[in-house]
Amino acid sequence: MLPHRSDFPSDFLFGVATSAYQIEGHAQGGAGPTHWDDFARTPGNVTGAQHGAIACDHLTRWPEDLDLVQQAGFDVYRFSTSWARVLPEGRGTPNQDGLDFYDRLVDGMLARGIKPAATLYHWELPSALADLGGWRNRDIANWFADYTEVIMKRIGDRLWSAAPINEPWCVTWLSHFEGHHAPGLRDIRATARAMHHVLLAHGRAIQVMRELGLSNLGAVCNMEVAAPANDTASARTAATRHDAIYNQFFISGMMKGRYPDAALEGLEPYLPRGWQDDFPTIVQKLDWMGLNYYARKHYDMAPPRDGQQPPWPGTCETAPTRPCTGLGWEIYPEGLSHFLQMMARDYTGDLPLYVTENGMAEHPGADPLSDQDRITYLSQHMNELQKCCAEGVPVKGYFTWSLLDNYEWAHGYGPRFGLVHVDYDTLTRTPKHSYQALRNALSR
Repeated sequence: MLPHRSDFPSDFLFGVATSAYQIEGHAQGGAGPTHWDDFARTPGNVTGAQHGAIACDHLTRWPEDLDLVQQAGFDVYRFSTSWARVLPEGRGTPNQDGLDFYDRLVDGMLARGIKPAATLYHWELPSALADLGGWRNRDIANWFADYTEVIMKRIGDRLWSAAPINEPWCVTWLSHFEGHHAPGLRDIRATARAMHHVLLAHGRAIQVMRELGLSNLGAVCNMEVAAPANDTASARTAATRHDAIYNQFFISGMMKGRYPDAALEGLEPYLPRGWQDDFPTIVQKLDWMGLNYYARKHYDMAPPRDGQQPPWPGTCETAPTRPCTGLGWEIYPEGLSHFLQMMARDYTGDLPLYVTENGMAEHPGADPLSDQDRITYLSQHMNELQKCCAEGVPVKGYFTWSLLDNYEWAHGYGPRFGLVHVDYDTLTRTPKHSYQALRNALSR
């Protein structure tokens, strides 16, 4: 059973999250092409070559979607703005239709008593900027700052919170080293530069928003438990290395102005010249820190090939040891409290923490509205939150991912994360059992 609202501190906030490209319908409203459009249209990158052209048609159905947020009793709606919808070429003349849409969306939240929580970048880089090197190009930090100024001058005065970039690890490592997301590169030099430039862009965006007089600014990092596959020195080394790349690199850069040694041992030769000089820009004062958490994975060092060790990082993922979600992600609720405690202890101190994403994918059975596994997953993770609150960890809110079934990036429209079922043929929204369960829990 889900904990009730009354089981949490009186100022604890509950929210739900989405992202622009996954729900809006990017072929509509004057948005420019993105590297995700290009990636999806390249054979082999996305299941069924599916893309976000229509997605959930949130661009026209947003009043219905905000009604669902309100009726569930959520306090906050975490949404993202699309760089390519606001600036179709990434720079230059804004798309007034795009600005008008986000104007209406924010006003619609306020009219329903919902706090608007904006993320400025959730992965849809304008193709015109990808042509110039995208996140590999140092200039992207200033391009992003200019975009931040355009959108925040329009909607910033009415936002409850704002964060520049969602999940830097996915923007960089998953996309430039592993090649699973756009732009689909497998290049360590590109990866190291993208990792640094994402943080530089984060810092520049915070500077711009401060100059505009905005407050309640934060960052959103995804974290994943990296467990040794066994009790060997090899497995412990692999887990430490993966933890440094995935969990420590970005938050350490933002909060401490340095990168972990276990990541630098492989990345430092490829970082841009003078990278250390950028930390005064990267380390901007934040008002909160967000954590996206889903799963645990197990690691060991990869075996030699043809008598030689694989290149750095040289790790390999091993089989899960617990039940998994529809995407094969091992369910490990204890990881949520682990990371909240770690963040407060090692990086953020008394800074308010928010779980900005948590949820599970499923492949629905005969009844697409019956999702007891999701209810169980959310209950387990919310119970971990209760423990953190009781222990004095300054966690102040919890956002479920996601409001709607939507475009799940390289997996297309197969996995369903939503509290609300979307029929992709008719685009009809129907609340699932998990939506009803959360609505009941938040009313008590």
